[in-house]
Amino acid sequence: MKKSSRDYQLDFKNRRALVTGAGKGIGREIAVQLHRFNAQVVAVARTESDLRALKDEIGCETIIAELGDPAEAKRAAEEAGDIDLLVNNAAIAILQPFLKTTVEAWDATMAVNLRAIVIISQIVAARMIVRSVPGSIVNVSSMARFQALRDHAAYCASKAGLDQLTAVMAVELGEYGIRVNAVNPTVVLTEMGKRAWSDPAKGGPMLARIPLGRFAECEDIASVVCFLLSDAAEMLNGLALPIDGGFHTT
Repeated sequence: MKKSSRDYQLDFKNRRALVTGAGKGIGREIAVQLHRFNAQVVAVARTESDLRALKDEIGCETIIAELGDPAEAKRAAEEAGDIDLLVNNAAIAILQPFLKTTVEAWDATMAVNLRAIVIISQIVAARMIVRSVPGSIVNVSSMARFQALRDHAAYCASKAGLDQLTAVMAVELGEYGIRVNAVNPTVVLTEMGKRAWSDPAKGGPMLARIPLGRFAECEDIASVVCFLLSDAAEMLNGLALPIDGGFHTT
């Protein structure tokens, strides 16, 4: 069969990719997969030991930053330099019942899960425009944008806001050839995910609604993120893409 001129392989050679929250879990796996596909990875996290271990494994550049601090978020984006691919993965979840959700927890959640993404994306996208780079941005959102979860008021609100922010970014940056998409994973079996959902009383009802019969692994999310960053996805823009094994269909 004759190959189409649109046959693609994932290859990010000569492209610099910035990944936030790269020290653990999904972000770490995204960084590893991007490196596997020849990207020059710049990893941002708040824990030095996590970044050191990642650098030892893939030889990436590292930036230590507390993204809840707007000055730190700005510094991290500027220090990263010229970026072609951006993954806004860093997030926090402070679980409190709605009636007991504190102002401090709400503000901390929005600072990392939304404000930092605005700050970093503004700086990175502005440099893409100056360089005339048709870049790609992926925001790691959550199934919690679609599904209300007990004790997740701030988190669910932040992820719903992130999807709408993604849509606005896609509209405004699209004219410059910059694509912006979000992925919305179900429960992911990171170390934190295992602790939070291993109790059958809590995890059982959620798992029962996933037709594929399992929660996601970090690799499941990272592979989709890499695809969305790639030229193979060049007509995908403004998505909020569930990665949930069919949960949303039940």
